[in-house]
Amino acid sequence: RTFTQSCPIVSSLSLYLSRCPLCLQLFGCSAAAQVKTSRDTKGQFLSVNMAFSVGVMSAMYLTKGITGAHLNPAVPWGRLLPYCLSQVLGAYVASGLVYLVYYDAIMDFSGGVLTVYGPNETASIFATYPSEFLTLGRSFLDQVIGTAMLMLCILGLGEKRNTPAPEELIPPIVAVIVLGISMSMSANCGAAINPARDLGPRLFTLTAGWGTEVFKCYNYWFWVPLVAPLIGGVLGTFMYLIFIDWHLPDPEPPVEPSKLSTISDSVKKPTTAWENELELKVAHF
Repeated sequence: RTFTQSCPIVSSLSLYLSRCPLCLQLFGCSAAAQVKTSRDTKGQFLSVNMAFSVGVMSAMYLTKGITGAHLNPAVPWGRLLPYCLSQVLGAYVASGLVYLVYYDAIMDFSGGVLTVYGPNETASIFATYPSEFLTLGRSFLDQVIGTAMLMLCILGLGEKRNTPAPEELIPPIVAVIVLGISMSMSANCGAAINPARDLGPRLFTLTAGWGTEVFKCYNYWFWVPLVAPLIGGVLGTFMYLIFIDWHLPDPEPPVEPSKLSTISDSVKKPTTAWENELELKVAHF
């Protein structure tokens, strides 16, 4: 079966990273900047979740003809590194565009001080950070479960032995899945559920004025949204295999062409005896 043809980590990476090009990050982070710098007067928490989901859908439609949008997560090792680098770069560039568009608003909101902590912090516009009350173990579990649910729900969309989604509707369906996860599991630490979605913007804030604190804060928490989604993706894959895939009926084997021609010949061609009798009657008349 398709997604078992490669290493689970390859499957996880390809699935997450393929849906994080520039437009996904641009939509989501722009919404976050609009909500935060307006102090929730021009949008709400739901606005950010919906913007990221629209970004997912748009990114999938845009990249489907180029990379296949990678709903099939069986990606060769040779393509894994270029995909990873390109998606991190896309997220980095998107963060830069958001920064340029909302520069005045960010500076007005923060008083010109770019920080990670406090009521006027702006680093969370770009990357994800945990709530102050959250323990490291609980935040790790949060990302594992969120990503596992993403993988579990996505893997069945193209399964012809079950109830496959129409191919042209897969992007909006994935967007709704992402929306559901972000609406229900993003309060703890932002629901990154994608290493590239978090690393690219974090690298941008490192170079744009927020400094090394974006990696040092919360006891070097930055590695959680990088590692936990990989484990969650593998977990979701195994969950799909064990509880869904292995219980689906095997597809019916196709009829061999030789058998089809034999059946066709037997239907179309009359028997020799009948042909002989018909020829005798015609000759008689």
